Amino acid sequence: MLPGEFIEVPRLSRIYYDRVFFPYPISIFPTLKGLGAVRSLRIAASWLEARIRPRKPEASFEDWIVNRFGGELYSTFFKTYTEKVWGMPCTRMSKDFAAQRIRNLSFFRAVKDAILPRNNGAQVKTLIKKFQYPRLGPGQLWEAVRDRVVSAGSEVRMGEEVTRIRHEDGVVRGVETATGGVFEAEHYYSTMALGDLVVALDPPPPPHVFAAGRALKYRDFLTVALVIDQPALFPDNWIYVHDPQVLVGRIQNYRNWSAAMVSDPGTTCLGMEYFCNEGEDLWNRSDAELIRLAAREVEAIGLARAADCSDGAVVRMRKAYPVYDEGYLPHRETLKGWLRTFRNLRPAGRGGLHSYNSQDHSMMAALYAVRNVREGTDLDPWVINTEEEYAEEGESKKTFPDRAVPRPVR
Repeated sequence: MLPGEFIEVPRLSRIYYDRVFFPYPISIFPTLKGLGAVRSLRIAASWLEARIRPRKPEASFEDWIVNRFGGELYSTFFKTYTEKVWGMPCTRMSKDFAAQRIRNLSFFRAVKDAILPRNNGAQVKTLIKKFQYPRLGPGQLWEAVRDRVVSAGSEVRMGEEVTRIRHEDGVVRGVETATGGVFEAEHYYSTMALGDLVVALDPPPPPHVFAAGRALKYRDFLTVALVIDQPALFPDNWIYVHDPQVLVGRIQNYRNWSAAMVSDPGTTCLGMEYFCNEGEDLWNRSDAELIRLAAREVEAIGLARAADCSDGAVVRMRKAYPVYDEGYLPHRETLKGWLRTFRNLRPAGRGGLHSYNSQDHSMMAALYAVRNVREGTDLDPWVINTEEEYAEEGESKKTFPDRAVPRPVR
């Protein structure tokens, strides 16, 4: 879709904790220096204790991390940031989140890779050193997709909020939107949040299905884009902010993804990312208040002076993250089973599957959904990123075509 428009970008990210920047992927000697001898020994001792006496049963995010990294490293590098992102205690989060996003990474393997790096490129993807990136950012890819769709004679409608999905005998008959639009088709693909989908269905689903959809939770998200009148601030693509003294959770440096994303070579644009829930104080603040907050916090961390922040903009994203709380899985299974009774409605994407997938996993789910219609296959988008073959690893046990081989419909 973008021939010649992808660039190779070196990956650099760090963790900001206790007024110290720690490299990630882990670099053993700078990390030990930043932690200090006493804390480093405590981390090693707690990891050893976790290996000898692991937590059983392993149910929560906290259990999963402590069993693999030890309680000291968990409280140092995982707990504060995770609770800032998700707005709930780690003890209430399902271990599925950790198993899906940090799969195959352990304290021992991280230290081993830091001391004896492998030369064959076979690394856990959480630790890869470079990646391919669209020159003008990910939106450039989807603009190219849109243009291809339009040039083929089809239409892309933006800003249409689905308010009603009419169905009968397991068949969707039509979709209505808030602007009065009515759309009828043979097949429907839904990437809207499952909780919104069940509310829009007419007639409503059975009470237990409706209740399952309403029980699913989401985390909202906003980005404050700050223009800084400095050409170079720091080398990272992004920084994870574990410090509880500031509200910002992550900071992206768009210039370091691609210089073409910042039009003025004398400036830098930072994405100050805040995790919150719609209706909370942070979400309800005005754009001007949020820009001032972001400027203060970037100075508090020591990355730039607030006085050098010359402009800013705010983007709010509702239901950006499906929440893996302790009760999400049975609710999702209920919805999954009932939606399979539809013959022409296929969910995909983070919202449609209530799966905290990466973009590549979401694209794979969409391909599965389309191939099931076009080729009569029985590919299951719900299992993407849950089986080993979808682990976020640099080494892939199967190629993309191998993974997408259709299974015959029984």
